[in-house]
Amino acid sequence: MAAASPLAACLRSLGAVLFDTDGVITDSAGLHAAAWQEAFDACLTAVGGQRPFDPVGEYLRYVDGRSREDGAAAFLASRGLELPLGSPGDPPGTGTVRAVAARKDALFTALLEAQGVTAWPGTVRLLEALRRERVPCAAVSASRHAGDLLSRARLLDRFAAVVDGNEAARLGLPGKPDPALFLEAARRLAVPAEDTAVIEDAPAGVEAGRRGGFGLVVGVDRTGGPYRAGQLRRRGADVVVSDAGELLLPGTG
Repeated sequence: MAAASPLAACLRSLGAVLFDTDGVITDSAGLHAAAWQEAFDACLTAVGGQRPFDPVGEYLRYVDGRSREDGAAAFLASRGLELPLGSPGDPPGTGTVRAVAARKDALFTALLEAQGVTAWPGTVRLLEALRRERVPCAAVSASRHAGDLLSRARLLDRFAAVVDGNEAARLGLPGKPDPALFLEAARRLAVPAEDTAVIEDAPAGVEAGRRGGFGLVVGVDRTGGPYRAGQLRRRGADVVVSDAGELLLPGTG
């Protein structure tokens, strides 16, 4: 008699699982928030009279889950700062949106080198269970650092595909909340979107999963408060959990 599946009922009928990287697989959202804080505060100091960037509320509202340029543009616009877009090769600075994005990238790279990164244990357990069940998985991220993060966390070999910011730029794919990144990952796994689950912690990513017609959209809320969970549900999450490990049956994984 075959052993019962360790997966929660909502996952058992699906053929693939797509994981967001920062905040779902790796505990790296804090590094991103710190890098954004330093990059944005330099802009805010330059114009004067602006309160510092909030690395919790404003990070979640404007930049979490988005590409660097989209996140930088969204936050700066929220403060009434109309910087020119700039050129792709702009060096780190405060004069253009792309310069701010480049500054954030340089700061994040330095933080990653200094502090490293760890994986969320519940996600690791879920990945192990999915591997035993032979369910293909892909990692999806707007960040160009996703491959490096997964390598450092020793999880790169758990994914049959990685669709990150580098691939988005190469293929001309729009960032979340557009579903293009997730749809490309499902295509690479050769599993239809309606038979695929998306696991995301950012509202923009949850919305992308819903807009892409995915069979299950799971929101991960690590804040423990009702506001974030409600926000994820409003953007399209079918299920909200505090950790991806909750998608395993108790006592398994």
